[in-house]
Amino acid sequence: MSGVGAENDLWTGARVRLRAVEPEDWTGFRELARHTLDVRRADVVEPPRSDAGWRAWTAERAERPPGGDAFRLVIEVLADGAFAGSVTVGQTDSRAGRFLTGVEIVRAHRRRGYAAEATELVLTYMFAEQRHHKCAVEVYAFNDASLALYRSLGFVEEGRLREHEFFAGEYHDVVVLGITADEFWATHERPSVR
Repeated sequence: MSGVGAENDLWTGARVRLRAVEPEDWTGFRELARHTLDVRRADVVEPPRSDAGWRAWTAERAERPPGGDAFRLVIEVLADGAFAGSVTVGQTDSRAGRFLTGVEIVRAHRRRGYAAEATELVLTYMFAEQRHHKCAVEVYAFNDASLALYRSLGFVEEGRLREHEFFAGEYHDVVVLGITADEFWATHERPSVR
């Protein structure tokens, strides 16, 4: 499977494209937060944020310069331009050549392959253009859907951080999975300038 879309655009796959955050995306981010309030899927439980707060939060992110050591992109459905979620890159270590990634999909767009495709697009960019060697993800041990997603993409479990994170009144284990550039390229086509 290739991480590059038909028009050879590094940011476009068969079903989604990754794009910068725009100020009007605030409703999409609000929906992401509402859908992660299900404690079995959330990363953190926070008090509700006002619409004005969401507008300000999203506008601030829209003003950030592209790229860098940490960034967030919107996952947009090609068929209708809908906001499907977001994908992030962070904790980049350029000397060691590694980074972390994560993906969130709004409930109405789950189980359509958008998370997998968005992750593949980010991995293609980070391995091909940024020359990183390894990507890691950290997933709550109870999050079977995310564990299955990353395993299906070739990530290998590397360890478990016991009772590592606290939210919703409990401590939770975190599973660390990783994939190297060589492992990724073994099953994905490299981008081409042709």
